[in-house]
Amino acid sequence: MFDAMITAAEQLADPTIWLVVLISAVYGVFMGAVPGLTATMAVALIVPTTYFLSPLHAIAAIVTLEACAIFAGDIPNALLRIPGTPSSAAYSQDVHTLTQRGKAGLALSTCLGMSVIGGILGALLLMLFAPQLARLAEQFSVIEYFWLYLLGLSCAVIASRGSKASAACGLFIGLLLSTVGLSAVHTQARFTFGQPELGQGINFIPAMIGLFGLSEVLRNVASGNDPSHRATTHPRMTLLRDLFQQVLPAAWRRRLITLRSSLTGALVGMLPGAGADIAAWVSLGISRRKQAAIAHDDDATRLEGAADATTANSSALAAAWVPALVFGIPGDSITAIVIGVLLMKNVKPGPEIFTAQAPLAYSIFWLFLMANLVLIPVGLAAIRLGGFLVRIPHKVLMPAIVLFCTLGAYAVSGSSFDIGVMLAMGLLGFFLDRWSVPLGPVVLGLILGGPLEERFIQSLNTADGHAWGLVARPIATLLALVTVALWLSMAYPHLTPSRERSPKAIDS
Repeated sequence: MFDAMITAAEQLADPTIWLVVLISAVYGVFMGAVPGLTATMAVALIVPTTYFLSPLHAIAAIVTLEACAIFAGDIPNALLRIPGTPSSAAYSQDVHTLTQRGKAGLALSTCLGMSVIGGILGALLLMLFAPQLARLAEQFSVIEYFWLYLLGLSCAVIASRGSKASAACGLFIGLLLSTVGLSAVHTQARFTFGQPELGQGINFIPAMIGLFGLSEVLRNVASGNDPSHRATTHPRMTLLRDLFQQVLPAAWRRRLITLRSSLTGALVGMLPGAGADIAAWVSLGISRRKQAAIAHDDDATRLEGAADATTANSSALAAAWVPALVFGIPGDSITAIVIGVLLMKNVKPGPEIFTAQAPLAYSIFWLFLMANLVLIPVGLAAIRLGGFLVRIPHKVLMPAIVLFCTLGAYAVSGSSFDIGVMLAMGLLGFFLDRWSVPLGPVVLGLILGGPLEERFIQSLNTADGHAWGLVARPIATLLALVTVALWLSMAYPHLTPSRERSPKAIDS
């Protein structure tokens, strides 16, 4: 392990890696700071570029882009009360209220400083947990992987916001899409409708560009709301002084709370389908319970809540890579795209990545540290320019994004059919969003549907066709019990009849 860490660090001394990190940081901050553009959308748009990069350069671009875009969402969050990314929505009211009170610099410095701290702590937790889980995963057979994939898909439904029925519907759609083409266990094409291009299944990259890129454009056009037209002030900000004289000392005084927020974000981030936005809400909820005795309108309370939520969502970013690297199960939508990029580079996620591709795996740890350190100067510059970034008219921005979506879908394999796939998935993502169906389970179903089917058939073959063979091993039995318990927890509220309120309760 130590030798692999040293080799990984030596690889990152390449100046081209730093150039990729810097360019990705600027791009990530721009995409995150413009309302309506999410970090997932930014990653989806950059994926075609990674086709021409080495695996290390490609991962460097995605890691940096992800870390910087998540923070940049706080800029329109504070200045316009418009979350730049979903994870910023948790503390939108708090940071915007501070801006209205002339404390925009302190609010954004807090978001920047705690994003960096949370990102670094998340990277350290990734270093700690990923290799240990990889050793455990080496003991897994196809049976354990079947239950693990099923557990991951179940967690995606539970962790999604809103109706669990809607999340389950999204998961079913993703699983249905994964059955298109030839599978590893069947020799007959399915659902290709006579199109030879679908013989290998739905191309992952155009699908992601459509789901997260084009659907966002359609949603913005349909809403007719251009937040760039809102007037905003650009108050004088003493960013460096606020960062080093107030934010960092406050983080040290609250070091146990900061560590708690990082652990909360890491634990939530490891759940497939949860993501940074849920981590932010969970951490903010914990913070609010601890601050119940403090006046809600107190500026210090608002800053602490934003700091805890920001720390958690940045920590969750690195933690989401743990199940992706160790088990090949995406922790969120971005790591789902990462798995597709790794497979495109002939790098298979799983416990063997820490042996066969050890320097590449350990370089991810260093890249998270690099990305968060680069975020400091880039983030400070972005805050200075924030008033201009949030005012880019959507009538200028959206056509450019459509162009990038089209070029990205075509560039992967030079096929106009992929442009059609991108358009179809964009329409699907738009309507699913209108119907409040989350896209996270759709992505996980599309990614894990094929491996789930393959492991299921292999498990039955191993057990000579007997279903009891699926729980013949102790770890498989434990995973099966956890999975069934999750299903029952989702079904229980619908199975139990709601009790009518008693007259006494009504009178009270």
